Amino acid sequence: MTNLVIKKPLSTYLPVAGSESNFPVRRVYCIGRNYAEHAREMGHDPDRDPPFFFQKNPDNIVLDGFFKYPTMSSDVHHEVEMIVALKSGGSSISVSSANQHIFGYGIGFDMTRRDLQHQAKKMGRPWEVGKAFEQSAPCSELHPIEKTGVIEKGKISLHVNGEIRQNADLSDMIWSVPEMISILSEYFELAAGDIILTGTPAGVGAVRPGDNMKAYIERLGEFVVMVH
Repeated sequence: MTNLVIKKPLSTYLPVAGSESNFPVRRVYCIGRNYAEHAREMGHDPDRDPPFFFQKNPDNIVLDGFFKYPTMSSDVHHEVEMIVALKSGGSSISVSSANQHIFGYGIGFDMTRRDLQHQAKKMGRPWEVGKAFEQSAPCSELHPIEKTGVIEKGKISLHVNGEIRQNADLSDMIWSVPEMISILSEYFELAAGDIILTGTPAGVGAVRPGDNMKAYIERLGEFVVMVH
């Protein structure tokens, strides 16, 4: 038995819908600007340039339906996204075989301290302070692919306090899920337990304590998160 000099950090798990099983999270990958209209609203050209990725930490995930408004920011934005969870991985995965590595899908939020992200961009610095802060990744339970089938299209939306903010179709993604998995596997050795947040549609905006965020993805249902 290994002797530890500090208490072992808690592992992060996502519940699996319809069962008492849990999915252990190894890494959290996110793709940037994967919907053309969102790229435009952020001031970028949505042409199919090579995609870029960033990471959150597994312990940024929260499962209790609450998002704690963070410190050091006065402009925190919602970004609703479909989660893809991997049951296996590898390097140089082909697009044609990528779906074979999917365990299932879920609904997630890439909560963003937009003001800090903008500052980092202007200074040519990494985005972690804007993206990888505590509780920045509220996530729903996962739905196994055996029950949903391969998800390539379907409505994705977000209401804040009953007002529609984001509304698009998953087929609007610039880079498809198989393409994302394949390209990621060229840069990283993917493995079971990795999850990918697949990008957010246009309509991102600020939230405040007391706001109710209700996400919906076709075949995955609703996921409600309260800001406090």
